[in-house]
Amino acid sequence: MWQEENQRLVIEKLSEILSATDITYAEKLTTLFDEAGRIFISGAGRSKLVGNFLGMRLMHSGYDVAIVGEIVTPSVKEGDLLIVISGSGETEQLIAFTKKAKEIGARVVLISSRAESTIGDLADAVFQIGKQKLYQKVKGMPMGTVFELSTLCFLEALISHIVWEKGIPEEKMRERHANLE
Repeated sequence: MWQEENQRLVIEKLSEILSATDITYAEKLTTLFDEAGRIFISGAGRSKLVGNFLGMRLMHSGYDVAIVGEIVTPSVKEGDLLIVISGSGETEQLIAFTKKAKEIGARVVLISSRAESTIGDLADAVFQIGKQKLYQKVKGMPMGTVFELSTLCFLEALISHIVWEKGIPEEKMRERHANLE
């Protein structure tokens, strides 16, 4: 019985956050992706894992994507797009990445639980997932879990939007999927 209760709490909280997220974000982010020379994705901890999900799905969708911090990540250049996923918008390493990308001439987007932050002030655009007041302590969802799960769901829905709008066949996505597994 406790498992059903916990599942209901998680689903209700994610629904609450996603319902409070601006519905125009999908179009805006798709435009930014399409305008970018290449897309770089960064985050720290579990937010980096959410970024890895996004990077894989964007690659499957035909975008040129790199995950910041991997050994094969190329240098960012003018015209590229850096996506920073950070609940707080205050992670020191991500602030440094943001400053460097801006210095080079790349555009920067922050996906965060907070509209205002150090990275948000530097970024070209901020996409706030939900509203800050909704991120109070939630039973069974400690230390950023609400942000990370909400962001993962939001980004998966974004990929669904991209696939649908561009008419990308699943077979084409499968061709791009790793085959050395």
